Parts: sequence; structure tokens; C-alpha cells
Amino acid sequence: MSSHRLLPAALAACLLLALPTRAAAPAAPTQVFIDVDTHRMAGMPDLGALGRFAGMLGGKQDLGYPDARSAGASGLYFDIALRNTLAPGLPAQQAIPTGLGLGDALPLLPPTRAVIPDSQGDGPRMDAAEARMLVYWGCGASIRPGQPRVIQVRMRNGMPEASGTIEARRAPDRDVRPDPSYALWPNQKARKRAERGASLQGEHRITGQGVPESLKFTLGPQADFMPDIALQQQGAPADGIVLSWQPVARAGAYFINVMAKQGNDMVLWSSAEVPDMGSGLMDFLPGGSMERWVKEKVLLGPDTTRCQIPKGILKDGGETGAGLLSMIAYGPETNLVWPPRPADPKQPWTPEWNVRVRTKSTASAMLGMDLSGAGQDPQSPASDPNQPAEKESTGKKLLRGLLKGL
Repeated sequence: MSSHRLLPAALAACLLLALPTRAAAPAAPTQVFIDVDTHRMAGMPDLGALGRFAGMLGGKQDLGYPDARSAGASGLYFDIALRNTLAPGLPAQQAIPTGLGLGDALPLLPPTRAVIPDSQGDGPRMDAAEARMLVYWGCGASIRPGQPRVIQVRMRNGMPEASGTIEARRAPDRDVRPDPSYALWPNQKARKRAERGASLQGEHRITGQGVPESLKFTLGPQADFMPDIALQQQGAPADGIVLSWQPVARAGAYFINVMAKQGNDMVLWSSAEVPDMGSGLMDFLPGGSMERWVKEKVLLGPDTTRCQIPKGILKDGGETGAGLLSMIAYGPETNLVWPPRPADPKQPWTPEWNVRVRTKSTASAMLGMDLSGAGQDPQSPASDPNQPAEKESTGKKLLRGLLKGL
């Protein structure tokens, strides 16, 4: 059939149409979902050997789908999910640009079972039968009137019950939940991560049994890895930490969230100008949600480069001062479809395939903690088994607890 002919690259590049999110194409029988994240853990080295680092902290040791939704160590992450209803559950191959530095092609393999993201699993365990969540919000030097919003949490018959309410906005649920009918990367046979300086820009082509011959597309700068968030912090936690960063290219908005444990209380703070729990916004956002929440002052605008955590929310030193900061720069989304939408709306349109690429840049930092020794290689001479074991630092213990289960 002519619709399945492989077109010359130049002609295909001219005919491909990048659709805005609001004009999404009808679902095609073949769909490709690519998520892209650049992550920086402030104060820690760029650890390509995530297994060694996570193993020290009690977290997962293997890279695997999906990595780009909640990255752990600093680095570049991207996930690929192919859903081909023409031939479900079969492996495929994605030819990639040389600038990605991962060879000529990536193998896309079906998972042995359904992939359930962390956000779909069990919630965090409560160490105590009764605890409080103290919720703060807004950038500034001092805590605003009416804060914190207190939510009492009790365990009853093994289930948490909460008294008190607060807004808990969430990014629209558009994540892929692959089952064995999909083909994924990274997978059990290919886990190598892209190195710093790598690029997704260029021509990509997916081939395999039942895959349309026309499945070739070109990604531009809007679909590439975003720059790091160059996050800096000044001041002690108890005095109000001042956060600053350089503008991140292609970022449409920013959001910051902090979690800290103080005794049996969980302290939550977000950069929103309106009350919000905060944790539900650390995810990819479509352009419409981004623009709306910037106007509503839920998100920081793209020109923002500074935010202060108000004095009195966090405490200095020790376990009571530990806090985990998460920050996100929301990037653009690219949607490709073949064949292009006809100019005449009355003309029938049956897409063969769709490609969606979502981008973000994220950063995390430990506040008010001593991280000395947290990045030490357990195989280094400093960890000689014949030497007395060094007492684990408070910072490392807290880092282990906060990152457990990554």
C-alpha cells in the first residue's frame, strides 16, 4: 500500500507535522511515547554508576523503565514505550542519532509483566500511630498568616485517616502503563544511560515485525534534553534559605517542594502562592495546565530565578533539620503524526502513527544536613573491612531514608 511506503528522509521531514497539545491527533494503531528528564542532585557528583550509589542507600540498583518520571542520581534519562496494536508484544528496534552516544540503535523489548509506576503503588508507611502534616506555602522571608495548615493523620485498623483538608492539585494523568503488549527501553538487556552532552536531536526510525514502514521521525531542540537546573542555596534552614537559579532554556514554569521530618511531624512547603500539598505537581505537564497554573500562581513563571523558604519552617542541624527539596522546570511537549492532518477538515484522516515526547528538568537537594561520606565508594580503601566501621553520618542515614525505594 502506498501509505506504507518508506519516504525519502527529506520528503518525510517536510511533511511531518508537529502538533500542539491542544490539537492532538486521533489515536493511531501505532504509538510511541518518549519521556525525557535531566536531573541534578545538588551537592552530589554526577554519578553514572547509579547502582553503586543506590546500593549504598538501600534503593534499587538497576536502571529500567520508567526512569525519566522520578530520576535518582544526576544525569540524563529518557524512556521509550512502543504500543503497536498491529503486532502487539513483539520486539522492535529504534535507530537513533549518533549524538545520543548509545550506538546505532536501541532494542525495544516487551516487559514480562505490567509495569506499575511508583505513584501507582502503596503510599508511604507511617512510623507512628499518630502524626501531623504541617503544610506551608509561598516564597518570602516570613511565614504568612493562616499557616501552617495542620492535617492530623491517625492509623486505624491499618489504614490512615486524616482530619483537615487542603488543596492537592495533580498533574493530569497521562502516564503510560505498559503491559506485555508494549515494547520498552530501557529494558533487561539494555540499561546504559546517555552521558552528559548527549542529544536526542536528529532522525529516529523504528522497525520490526508489524511496525509501519513509515515510522521515521526527526526530533528537534524542543524534544531534546533540557539544561540542568543550576540551583544554589544561601543561608541556614532556620533563618530561611534563599534559593536561586539561572533561567532554564525552554522552561515554561517552575515549581519547588520541600519535605522535612521534625519529630512525628511531616513538614511540607511549596513555592505556590496558594495553598497546596505540592507533591502532585512534580511531573510532566501539558502546555494548557502549565499556562493556567502560572496565571493562578500555583507555578512560578518562566522568568522567576529566586525564591526564599520562609524563616521558621525548617530547623538547623541534626535529624530535625533534614529536608528534601525537589524542583522541576517544565519543558515543552512535542506531538508528531503521520500522515499530516489534511488542510480540508472534511477530508478523511487516518493516522498510521503518533509520537509524543515530554520534557522536563529536575533538581533535588538535601537541606540542613551533613552529607559527608554519602558519596563514598564502598570499594574504596576508606572502606577497608579490617578497619573499625565508621559511624554512619546523620546525613547519610537521612538520605537513605528519604531515597529508600527509588
